[in-house]
Amino acid sequence: MGALPWLLFLLLIQEDKGYSGDDVDPEEVLAVLQESITLPLEIPSGEEVEDIIWSSRIRLATVVPGKEGHPDTITVTNSRYQGRVSFLGPSYSLHISNVTWEDSGSYKAQVNLRTSQISTTQHYNLRVYRRLSEPQITVNFEISAEGPCNMSLTCSVEKAGLDVTYSWISREDGADTAREGSVFSTSWRPGDNALSYTCRAGNPVSNVSSRLIPAGPFCADPGYPLEKASTSFCLLAKGLLLLLLLVILAVGLWYIQVQTRCKTPRMKTFRRNRRKLRKKGKPDPSWA
Repeated sequence: MGALPWLLFLLLIQEDKGYSGDDVDPEEVLAVLQESITLPLEIPSGEEVEDIIWSSRIRLATVVPGKEGHPDTITVTNSRYQGRVSFLGPSYSLHISNVTWEDSGSYKAQVNLRTSQISTTQHYNLRVYRRLSEPQITVNFEISAEGPCNMSLTCSVEKAGLDVTYSWISREDGADTAREGSVFSTSWRPGDNALSYTCRAGNPVSNVSSRLIPAGPFCADPGYPLEKASTSFCLLAKGLLLLLLLVILAVGLWYIQVQTRCKTPRMKTFRRNRRKLRKKGKPDPSWA
């Protein structure tokens, strides 16, 4: 067999098997932890689908479209996805709810077409991220006798995960200045502009900012953070002491009133008896 007929034979075999799509780069899909995501599936127009096989490492589910008004037949073969997957029409895209970390990875949809007797395959790469919480700021500063106050600001996010970027934003001369990185170092002298800094953290699914951090108060008064906390504590202690004194005073007044009420009927009875004895000419029992 010559080279040309052999080449034509190979092309016919490939056409008969259909285009697999294995050499195509997978579609990147981003998901948020504990939320929902859809892997979009495209069906060639004018084609009748025999079945669709969804896989992730192992076979996930098989979908057989219903004929002539009959319902679709859906078989979920991976127990980890039971109750969390559905297939959105008309293309039977894969919808996953309550996404977990274990859902990340490669996915594949093999579409077997009845009309043209070929199969097409679409690939996906699912990446799962957590929505970021508000950044926390740690401030370290050093004040020299004559030199500037050197400050180091560190930005962090709890349970940040992967692919998190940090930047520091400061406003100077009416314009915002951005510096990349989780750690930002600066210096300040008395008389300088009192700049404030904000940390921004981001990942592929969220962006968050911290509260404003003023540079001046830390350097102008080394006890600024501690003094603020100490003042709050003192006010709280004074308030509790005053409340305790008020409670003791209220209890004392109540006790005095109770004692007075108890003695009053006894005194009235004693006086009444004395008057009766005087009328009868009997000696007062208190003189006996």
